[in-house]
Amino acid sequence: MNKLSKQEIINQIEEWFSKCTIAIITDYRGLSVASTAALRRKLRESSTEYRVTKNTLTRFAVDKVGKEEVKEFIQGPTAIAFGYGEITEAVKALTDHIQASKLPITIKGGIMGSRLLKPDEITFLATVPPREVLLVRLLGMMQSPITSLLFTLNANLRNLVQVIEARRQQLESA
Repeated sequence: MNKLSKQEIINQIEEWFSKCTIAIITDYRGLSVASTAALRRKLRESSTEYRVTKNTLTRFAVDKVGKEEVKEFIQGPTAIAFGYGEITEAVKALTDHIQASKLPITIKGGIMGSRLLKPDEITFLATVPPREVLLVRLLGMMQSPITSLLFTLNANLRNLVQVIEARRQQLESA
């Protein structure tokens, strides 16, 4: 590979790292071509690309982007899942596909923005609900005290109306 083509590859990897919301570094040893194609198809549904990269070129690219922390995960056969959409969708799609198809992929780590992620943190992210669900839960939690106050105030008024109605019926029957 000549110097110009290496530079193009470094620029491409640099672009992937700068545009992605999350990058998950994996060891792809033992993965067949068919399994890799199936994994890529599955990840594409969640706006994620799965790329096998050359370690040396990847190290140069992360230096240029300013994500040098990732270098500790770039050892041995390395493939990177670049997520461009919702963070939890990318992680969930990757971990679900690995578990469902029993692929021999191991997650080495990742980076989300400027935060370095360990494998157990990535696994935890797969269990986090999507952003919309979290927003709905937050809204529900914010409305809960107001709703409780409204029911409490209405209960007192309802009880007063019931007492007055009972007294009216008592006076009518007498």
